[in-house]
Amino acid sequence: MANNKHKISLLIIFLIYSISSFSQFRAKEINWTNDGTAYLKLKEGNIVKTDVKTNTETIVVKKEQLVPQGTETPLSFNIYSFSPDYKTLLIFTNTAKVWRYHTRGDYWILNVTSNQLTQLGKGLPSQSLMFAKISPDGKNAAYVSEHNLYVEDLSSHKITQLTMDGTRKLINGTFDWVYEEELGCRDGFRWSPDSKMIAFWQVDATKIRDYYMLNTTDSVYSRIIPVEYPKVGQPPSPVRIGVITISDNYIKWMNIPGDPQEHYLPRMEWADNSNQLVVQQLNRKQNESKLFYCDVNTGEATNFYTENDKAWIDIKSRWNDDDPTGWEWLNNGKNFLWVSEKDGWRHIFLVSRDGKKETLITKGDYDIDNIKCIDDKNNFVYFMASPNNATQLYLYRVKMDGKGKLELLSPANMIGTHDYNISPDAKYALHSFSNYKTFPVREWISLPDHKPLDEEKSIAKNMKVNENSNVEYFKVTTDDNITLDGWMVKPDNFDSTKKYPVVFYVYGEPAGSTVENTYGAQYNFLYNGDMSKDGYILISVDNRGTPSLRGAAWRKSIYGQIGRLNIHDQAMAAKKLFTEKSYLDTSRVAVWGWSGGGSSTLNLMFQYPDIYKTGISISAVDNLLFYDNIYEERYMGLPQENMDDYIKGSPIYYAKNLRGNLLFIHGTGDDNVQYDNAEAMLNELIKYDKTFQFMPYPNRTHSISEGEGTRKHLSDLYTRYLRKNCPPGAR
Repeated sequence: MANNKHKISLLIIFLIYSISSFSQFRAKEINWTNDGTAYLKLKEGNIVKTDVKTNTETIVVKKEQLVPQGTETPLSFNIYSFSPDYKTLLIFTNTAKVWRYHTRGDYWILNVTSNQLTQLGKGLPSQSLMFAKISPDGKNAAYVSEHNLYVEDLSSHKITQLTMDGTRKLINGTFDWVYEEELGCRDGFRWSPDSKMIAFWQVDATKIRDYYMLNTTDSVYSRIIPVEYPKVGQPPSPVRIGVITISDNYIKWMNIPGDPQEHYLPRMEWADNSNQLVVQQLNRKQNESKLFYCDVNTGEATNFYTENDKAWIDIKSRWNDDDPTGWEWLNNGKNFLWVSEKDGWRHIFLVSRDGKKETLITKGDYDIDNIKCIDDKNNFVYFMASPNNATQLYLYRVKMDGKGKLELLSPANMIGTHDYNISPDAKYALHSFSNYKTFPVREWISLPDHKPLDEEKSIAKNMKVNENSNVEYFKVTTDDNITLDGWMVKPDNFDSTKKYPVVFYVYGEPAGSTVENTYGAQYNFLYNGDMSKDGYILISVDNRGTPSLRGAAWRKSIYGQIGRLNIHDQAMAAKKLFTEKSYLDTSRVAVWGWSGGGSSTLNLMFQYPDIYKTGISISAVDNLLFYDNIYEERYMGLPQENMDDYIKGSPIYYAKNLRGNLLFIHGTGDDNVQYDNAEAMLNELIKYDKTFQFMPYPNRTHSISEGEGTRKHLSDLYTRYLRKNCPPGAR
C-alpha cells in the first residue's frame, strides 16, 4: 500500500509501468529524440532510430559495438540513455533487485564517436552501481555504490569517491525503505546544470528500528534480514540535502528550517540555474507543504510558497505518471507549474518564481489526472482528465495563461480510457485506447489535430470489440445518498429469473481504484477458470476515499476513517444492490482483495458478517499500527492524537465477529505488509476459537510471486476455496 503503486489495486505488481526520467531503472515506453521527430528502440540487439512520420528506421548503435573486450556476446539490456549530443551512450545491465525494482547493476559507457566501450566503476563490487548519470557537459558520470556517491572521469576513467560515511543506515544518494515505498524516491542525486556540483539526499536511518524478516528456506540455518522500517507513531528518518563540489569534494549542507525528524523532503531539483536548489518539505502529518529556494553557496533556505490542507497533500507522483523527478519551469525559469487541490479539485496552477502570483489554468469543477506534456513554446499544457465520468480518461489541453478554453483532443466517440506518450514538442504521440469491451489498441497520431499518421494502422481501422463481453458499468446510490461507481460481470447465458453467487473484488483505500473503464480490469487474475462460464457474478465498487476523479472532498473524506468509512460504503452498496437486483443470491456472497484490499476483505467479513459469507484475504494489514508511518499517518493522522481511529479501523479489532468462511494468506518474506500482521490476526482468531483456513507462503514477498509453482498454487488454492464455500452456478 503505497502512494499510487496500487493504481488498480494489485495489477501493478504484475505489470511494469514505464516512467520517463534521466536516470532509468525501468525501461521507457518510448525513448524520444530531443527534437521529438523520432524515437529510439532496441531491435535485434541494435539501437534503432525510427522517424515517427515516415516510419523510416536508422541504426544508431550496432550490437557489434556493444561487445565487451575479451568476449563475443553483446551486452544484454533494455535500459539505456544518451547524452544530449548523442555522442555517449549509457547502458544499465546485469541488474539486481532492491526491494521492488532492479535498481542495482552494472553500467557501461559507449563513446559513439571513438567506438570505445568501457565499464563504469571498475574495482567496485559487481552489481553495486545505482542511478548512473552523465553530467550535462558529457565529461563525467556519477553513481551510487554501497550507499556512497562516486564520480568518474569519462576520458581517464579515474574514479573519485565523493562521500565517505555511507552505511546501510546512513544513505547517500538514494533512500531508505519507506521513502522509496511511500514517496517514490529512489534516485537521490542531481547534477548541476554547469556540471560542477552534485546535490544529493542523505538519509539517516540509524535511529529507525529494524524489522527482522526470517529466511528459513535457503539454508539449514535461518537467516535474519533486517529492514529499517518506521512503524506508525515512530518519527521519520532525518533527511538532509547536501551540495558537493566535484573539484574538491567540499559538501555544503542546506539549512532548511524545521526538525528533520518531524518533516520529509520528498522533492529536490536545481532551480533552473547552478546557484539554487528548489526543495519541497512536508510536515510529518503531510498536511503542510513548503517550497524553499536554497542557496548552494551559503546553505540558506528561503520559504517562498506554502500550502495547507485539513487532510493531506499529495506528492508529485500523483500527477506525473508516478515519477517524482523534475520541475516544470517555464518562460526561462520565470514561472513553474504546480498542481494543488486547494480549491476542492486537482487543478494546475501557474506560479511565479517568487511564489507571490498564481494563476488557475484548469478552471472548472473537474480533476486533472496527470500532466502529459508541457508545450512552453506554444503556451499549452496537455493533461488527462474526465470531467463527466470518473471511470474514464481523455486528453485535454489548455493555454497556460489561464485565459484559454478547455480543449478535448481525444475522440469524443471513443468512450473509455485513453493514454498518450507525447513527443517533447507536442507534435506527435503514441495514442492508446481500450474500454471494457474493446481490446487495447494503439496508433501514432499528430497533435493537436489527433489525426493518425497512417490511416491503415489507425485505431479506427484496427479496433477489435469483444461482442460477448458480459461487463456492465453502473452507479449505485446507497441509503446514505452516496452514489458510487461500479462494474459487474454477469455469467454466460444469464437468466434474470435465477439467482447467482456474487464475488466482490475490493481495494477501497486512497492508494488505488478498481473501477476503471479499461479492458481486462474486470478479469479475476487469480481464478483458475472462467468465472462467467462457471456461473459467478463478479462485482467491484469504488467507495469514498479512493483516488477517483470526483473532487478532493470525495478523496479526502476517508481521512482518519480507513477501515470504517470505506467499509461502510462497500457494505451499503452491497445491500442496495441486493434490493435492486433480485438475481443476486444473498446466501452465496464472497469478497476478496490483496494488500489494502485484503484489509478491506477482513473488515467486511468481521463488521458485516450478515452480508459477506466467504472471504479471501491476501497480504492484509491487520493492525493499522503495524504499517509504516508515511502511508498510514498521511491518511489517518498521528496515533498519539487519535489512537481510537487506528484501533477501530483495524480488522483485528473486529476479529471476534467472524462467522463465515475465511481463507487468510500471507507471505512470510513480505517486507511491505510484514508477517507480524498475520500472526497477530492468527492469535486473535485463535483467542476467540474461530475456524478458518490459513496459508503462509514461505519467504515470499508482498506479491507472493517468487519460487517455482507459487502462482499456480495460489491460484488453485484460491479457486478451490471459492468454489467450495461459494458454489458457482444458477439456482
